[in-house]
Amino acid sequence: MRPDRGHRQLGLLLAPYLLGLVVLVLAPFAVTLALAFTDYDLIRPPRWAGTGNFTALAADPIFRTALVNSLTFAAVAVPLRLLVALALALLLHRRTPASGVARTAAVLPAAVPEIAYGLLWLWLLNPLYGPISQVLRAGGQNGLTAFGRTPPQWLTDPVDARAAIVLMSLFTIGETFVILLAARRALPSDVYELAALEDATAWDVLRRITLPLIGPVLGLLLIRDAIQSLQFSFVPALVVTDGGPPPYATTYVPLFAYRTAFEYLRYGYAAAASVVMLVLTVTAVALQWRLLRRYGRFYDR
Repeated sequence: MRPDRGHRQLGLLLAPYLLGLVVLVLAPFAVTLALAFTDYDLIRPPRWAGTGNFTALAADPIFRTALVNSLTFAAVAVPLRLLVALALALLLHRRTPASGVARTAAVLPAAVPEIAYGLLWLWLLNPLYGPISQVLRAGGQNGLTAFGRTPPQWLTDPVDARAAIVLMSLFTIGETFVILLAARRALPSDVYELAALEDATAWDVLRRITLPLIGPVLGLLLIRDAIQSLQFSFVPALVVTDGGPPPYATTYVPLFAYRTAFEYLRYGYAAAASVVMLVLTVTAVALQWRLLRRYGRFYDR
């Protein structure tokens, strides 16, 4: 096959992806970036505002709260999600009669539509008749737990509400679990047989064999999950906690931008908030990438 013909066929294969990238990613980003420097309410034509939106965001206490909430959620939820997915992958990588059912149970929550998932958790977390509160109150008296403590107030206490959003995220790890499961099953079995002959402990096998071999996969999942975690918080915060309890305990940047744009018709201001979140996300990903490269050089020695 001639090289020019091969390049042409490769271009044809990439054309749908490139078209989708332009239409669904680059074009919306360009429009959002342009709107971020305007005063636009969808009624009057956009008016140039320069950096006024970004200056207003810096002085907006609600946006600062939303930004801190988003970064805190990412810092807590992302490591926990990876840890849970990795633990499940290591536990279920062997074929057993019950492994198929357990794998399906791990993947199934990720297939539930987000709105339905949020409504389900709204019922689960209900402080009066929700199953979680009922289980916690089992063995206790006067509405207290068996340890004499009040059950978490998932919908009314700011700290408990943030914990509820993190808890919800731990059950949507199906894709991450499948990737880690495939990575673990792809590892050569003779390495583990050699470790067994050397009487290596389970901790040594995990620390010296499993984690270094699947480290690149974990690194890529860490970066991807850091990006997606900021998007995940939108539906739970809107459906389950409605951005509260006051004052804005579960208002994250996506919810802040949504309400600013569609409830207050401040599209330019909402676009500026989205741009700030994008810049912070890119910065966080770049820092993670540098750390992963150092990690790779450390194990290449």
